[in-house]
Amino acid sequence: MFRKLLKSGVAWGLQQTHFGGQSSRFVAAYHRTVDEFPRDPDSGIPSLYISVKMLERQLDWIGRRFRFVSLDELMSLPPDAAPAAAVTFDDGYVDFYRQAFPLLKRKGIPAAVFVVTDLVGTTEWQIHDRIYGLLARSWRPGLAHALVDPLLSTMPQATLLRVIEHWQSGAALTDPDRRSLNWDEIAELHRAGITIGSHTRTHAILPAESKETVWSELRGSRLAIEARIGAPVRHFAYPCGQFNGAALKAVEDAGYHFAYTICAHRNRAHSHLTIPRKVLWENSCLDAAGSFSPSIMGCHVDGSFDLFKGCEMNHGGALCWS
Repeated sequence: MFRKLLKSGVAWGLQQTHFGGQSSRFVAAYHRTVDEFPRDPDSGIPSLYISVKMLERQLDWIGRRFRFVSLDELMSLPPDAAPAAAVTFDDGYVDFYRQAFPLLKRKGIPAAVFVVTDLVGTTEWQIHDRIYGLLARSWRPGLAHALVDPLLSTMPQATLLRVIEHWQSGAALTDPDRRSLNWDEIAELHRAGITIGSHTRTHAILPAESKETVWSELRGSRLAIEARIGAPVRHFAYPCGQFNGAALKAVEDAGYHFAYTICAHRNRAHSHLTIPRKVLWENSCLDAAGSFSPSIMGCHVDGSFDLFKGCEMNHGGALCWS
């Protein structure tokens, strides 16, 4: 409680003094959109969820300060253009189609969804959901949450999958609401103006993989989407926001024009391939009373909170600047 009170007070003070300044460009990143935020931590990784009600509240706040644009338009705006924001969703869960898309369509807000192509049309869980689900069965959900990112980022996915299979011991993880989009749904979204981007073939963390695997993940996912939607794929989102120098070169060589991370730092030589986004979820902007806080939301958007912490990502020596 004290921490929440302190955060609320600091956020209010920063916003009153305009400490972070007014951002001219902002990219929001979301994952899962659901009717009601799940209170049971066993349901899944909490920080991936946002309820439709909270998503609308956050979008309304952003919309009062920015003009919503597509990623293509955002990237083509001149430096002196009016403040603009883009909305993105990672992983390609089916709840984007069921929950987020109707809200976005009703409000006339363009958006992008980054899909994991090998999971499209399947019921297989995302690898981070599988890890969390298995760990949460055996340990406390909080500990499971803390271990997901370190496990994903420290070993190649092929090795991690062998560990998962051993843990799973034949016990299937099933939940039809956690499936990925299928190609028919993706085609409909594309026709409606939603930008379809790549999030690799299997949600592989690029710095942990071999050069050959990285190339297969990047080029294979782009070609798969293009073959299905009949349009170029220009945008890529790094799984877990992880990139290093080799990954940046591979993304460029694979034919992507723009790539997005989830930290506030950019590579000097590849600023178009290290575009920062802010990940938001149900509890991102709640005050100590559990209510939506415009001040906390403002600090997330203008980057005030980021000024007090270093980059949490390991970019493998890639030179970054804020």
